[in-house]
Amino acid sequence: MTDETTHHEAHATTPTVSVVVATHNRPELLRIAIDAILQQEYDGAIDLVIVFDRSEPDRTLETDADPQRRVRVITNERTPGLAGARNSGIMATVGELVAFCDDDDEWLPGKVAAQVRSLTGSAALTSVTGIRVAYADTETVRVPKAESLTMDELARRRVMEAHPSTVMVRRDALLGPIGLVDEEIPGSYAEDFDWILRAARAGAIATVESDLVRVRWGQSLFSRNWQIIIDATDYLIAKHPELRDSRQGLARLLGRRAFAQAALGQRRGALSDAWKTVRLSWRERRAYVAAAVALRLVSAERLMSLAHKRGHGI
Repeated sequence: MTDETTHHEAHATTPTVSVVVATHNRPELLRIAIDAILQQEYDGAIDLVIVFDRSEPDRTLETDADPQRRVRVITNERTPGLAGARNSGIMATVGELVAFCDDDDEWLPGKVAAQVRSLTGSAALTSVTGIRVAYADTETVRVPKAESLTMDELARRRVMEAHPSTVMVRRDALLGPIGLVDEEIPGSYAEDFDWILRAARAGAIATVESDLVRVRWGQSLFSRNWQIIIDATDYLIAKHPELRDSRQGLARLLGRRAFAQAALGQRRGALSDAWKTVRLSWRERRAYVAAAVALRLVSAERLMSLAHKRGHGI
């Protein structure tokens, strides 16, 4: 075996992993995210691209002292918001594999190595892991099963365990059959759901059944921007026939829409959507909590807090 052959075999098992972190005014949490990425025990190179979106870039974060752990800082030159920032980062990547981490999340030891093995050892285009949902003083473990990452299952129940901060994808698939993040989604809300649907449509999703990312729940910049949630929900339903064809999936989305309307004080619309939700699936609990908020039996904030404590969202 020649040295060149050995080099190529080693490269095949330790491809360069480019990591895109989009950020907006979260300097303390960002540094935690960066440190966790750079401290991953992985024999290959990790190329970290930090994208500052509508905020002044911090060039002090850049480093190329270790060619195996390079950090670059760029600004979002595309559509303002998370989708454009992620795409700016994607276009700056150089690795065969591309991963994402939100600026308020934290990769846990072993994530990169486990996902690289899951991709290099299969024909899958994408890989995801489980998460630990941190909210207040609680942590909830949520780990997806391989059978839950099909198009039918994703359309039916979203599978929040497959969080964007767990995603690793082959770069040629990301720039090819899957495509970039959709910058037309209102407020970039649920851009990750739209993308994972397209990923499932394009090919298999490998699942590492371990909680390898700490996700800080309730930090989302639009978790309570109810009108954006309504607009984005309408956009997704119109875009994806799989969502319209899934009674349970459509009920879930209409239930969320009803809750958002209730939170805005739009009682008539909330109750109307809650009724449509029940007709699609009487088991969809969002219909009942939306009706409760619309009828002022409980506040939206109270229900959001309870959901977050259990590692869930609305």
